[in-house]
Amino acid sequence: MAKTIVVKQIGSPIRRPEKQRQTLIGLGLNKMHKTRELEDTPAVRGMVAKIPHMVEIIEEKG
Repeated sequence: MAKTIVVKQIGSPIRRPEKQRQTLIGLGLNKMHKTRELEDTPAVRGMVAKIPHMVEIIEEKG
């Protein structure tokens, strides 16, 4: 079983740089308070670290 993390969008992409919007889309988030369970990889952790004001890690599994 692979490690996973649950990520929740807590910030709006309105008036944010395009790169930050694309990072949200890359994580599969596009609406406020939406959650996604993603594989815990360095790439995903890096994307979350780029936009800490817009997402939060709710839970780590595995």
